[in-house]
Amino acid sequence: MLYIVDYGSGNLRSVQKAFEYVEARAEIGSDPEEVRAAAGVVLPGVGAFGPAMAALRSRGLAEALCDRVAAGVPFLGVCLGLQLLFEASEESPGVAGLGLVPGEVRKLPAGPKVPHMGWNQIEICKESSLLAGIPDGAAFYFVHSYVVLPRSPADVLTFTEYGKGFVSGVERDNVAAFQFHPEKSSHLGVEIYRNFARKVKQQ
Repeated sequence: MLYIVDYGSGNLRSVQKAFEYVEARAEIGSDPEEVRAAAGVVLPGVGAFGPAMAALRSRGLAEALCDRVAAGVPFLGVCLGLQLLFEASEESPGVAGLGLVPGEVRKLPAGPKVPHMGWNQIEICKESSLLAGIPDGAAFYFVHSYVVLPRSPADVLTFTEYGKGFVSGVERDNVAAFQFHPEKSSHLGVEIYRNFARKVKQQ
């Protein structure tokens, strides 16, 4: 079973509908024990880093997510769900993130309009089963004001040009996440969810 984590933020139903479209069963919930039993975990989200981490911790979900990742289960983060994987964020000083990917989150550099909102292209930086059928230069839908800075270049999955450019996707072992919203990105976005569901089934 795929489990979409609900910590009180994000358009979870649209993510669930994307999985339904590719005939993958995905439940929405906030039960730590269901997270620990899931075959694959999805962490969507919109909003601010600090309140999101507080919600994950107060519900016992932060520990459950880390336990499941440690068990080798496929994990997919979306938008804020990408940023929460990191150790800290400039948005919420003093708040520790999940720490599943070494690095931090910084405000989008000044230049083009912030927040970065709308369609933009990705540059694929390494091979990944999650991007099967996705061409280099494909466009996806973004809405964000902060960006991730992975400590290791090996963790960078996709890169996007916007002013100075930023990391728009990461993959580290069984953990992957994107700054864009696949569920808002037409057929190519749905293809990412199809690929993730396939990866979960192959475990």
